[in-house]
Amino acid sequence: MTTQIINQNKTLAAVLHLSVFTKYFFPLGNFLFPMLLWLAKKQYPFVDQHGRNALNFQISTFLYTVFLLAVGAATFFYFGVSMTMDHLWIFHDHHFEVDSFSDALPFFIIIVVLGLLLLGLFVLEIFAVIMAAMNASDGKPYKYPLSINFLGSSSISVDHTKEETA
Repeated sequence: MTTQIINQNKTLAAVLHLSVFTKYFFPLGNFLFPMLLWLAKKQYPFVDQHGRNALNFQISTFLYTVFLLAVGAATFFYFGVSMTMDHLWIFHDHHFEVDSFSDALPFFIIIVVLGLLLLGLFVLEIFAVIMAAMNASDGKPYKYPLSINFLGSSSISVDHTKEETA
């Protein structure tokens, strides 16, 4: 009986981590589905810890993405205003010309760097979620990289038989 419950909790923790990919099918699915799974079995410390970690990581990556997009929007606005004031960009009906490419180069560099950072964040998220699910299915704890601890943490129990019999 205890082994079956332990295996169910391992499976639930792995599914909890993988449920963040529902954001590609449902808006805010990366928050809602892990939260529902976590709240359903929050009384078990193993599931509680993995649920907190998954939600903390999703909140963190959301904030990092918002920050990078805000920096990109501010950069676009700043360079757009400064370039149109100096008449460096000339808009025609279906295209525009840049008067001096060297003046527009910092804009393009910043946009490329922000794009690479967003791509890196996306790849990190996919890799970290898969690693967390694999560790959860093996019954091991996992700490997400770059995760801010919003929901607090509870100590994870290595001996799962004590948590299940209580």
